[in-house]
Amino acid sequence: MSKLSNVWVFSDAASRLAEVIAGGAELGEKVSAFVLGSQDDVAKAFALGASAVYHLGDKDSASIVEDYADTMAKVIAEGETPAMVLLPATRRCKGLASKLGVKLNAGVLTEAADIEAGAEGVSGKHMVYGGLALGEEKVTSAVSIVVVASGVFAGGEADASKTGEAVSVDFVEPKCAVKCVERRAKEGSSVDLNRAKRVVGIGRGIAKQEDIAIAEQLCSAIEAELGCSRPIAEGEKWMEHERYIGISGVMPKPEVYLALGISGQIQHMVGANGAQTIVAVNKDKNAPIFQFADYGIVGDIYKVMPALTEAFKGE
Repeated sequence: MSKLSNVWVFSDAASRLAEVIAGGAELGEKVSAFVLGSQDDVAKAFALGASAVYHLGDKDSASIVEDYADTMAKVIAEGETPAMVLLPATRRCKGLASKLGVKLNAGVLTEAADIEAGAEGVSGKHMVYGGLALGEEKVTSAVSIVVVASGVFAGGEADASKTGEAVSVDFVEPKCAVKCVERRAKEGSSVDLNRAKRVVGIGRGIAKQEDIAIAEQLCSAIEAELGCSRPIAEGEKWMEHERYIGISGVMPKPEVYLALGISGQIQHMVGANGAQTIVAVNKDKNAPIFQFADYGIVGDIYKVMPALTEAFKGE
């Protein structure tokens, strides 16, 4: 695999910046990072391995990330090609990718994995048909916009000895900006299942919201994060979307995934299959999840969960 001369990266989520910089270093000779934030954010980008940093200024509560598309496009267009713009698959960055694609006349590849850069363009794979298959796409435009799926690149550790002088970028006012009327703090946890070594997932086997506390006790005993299937997060709304594991949610890659009362539909298993070891508990011996599990227990989760909690507490 050949490398591009330059890969531009940006992340609106601080937790994903290390990933895209690591991806940029793997795919390009040079990594140029756009940073929207403070001087500490600029220093962090250098510490994570950015070759150059283009400072978009401090965050403005009256603006959204997509408002910086014109600014970024101007800088990218003045740079050398072929080049790539690498973004994480957050909601804001997906919107930014579409705008950059139009302004740079560039092909856009979303939720990409197995990304390769070659003389004929940039290629990558992404899930199609609800995760039942993988499609491979190739972008041949001078600039390619790639939205990378979570967990494709392992972010490196920050090295404070890596420093540099950032380039200040003048803001280009968009012709048709979305007006931000008000911002409200989002209620919910700031959990990041992508960083968890152990994950416990709950599904329809949980009869009522109060019983989630039983699963939380098990999580505490094995030092795991708690996740869930789509019906729990989007149907019942018992848990935050950040904890929903599935093709349109989070796709973590823990060492162990313990699935409790989850049937194992393909949309969920696409998100869970990145686990090194899958342990399933379900009272239905014919549940599809047992086809994916490394270990399985046919039993009532209301009996198994407390038993496991006590067993691990005793260690």
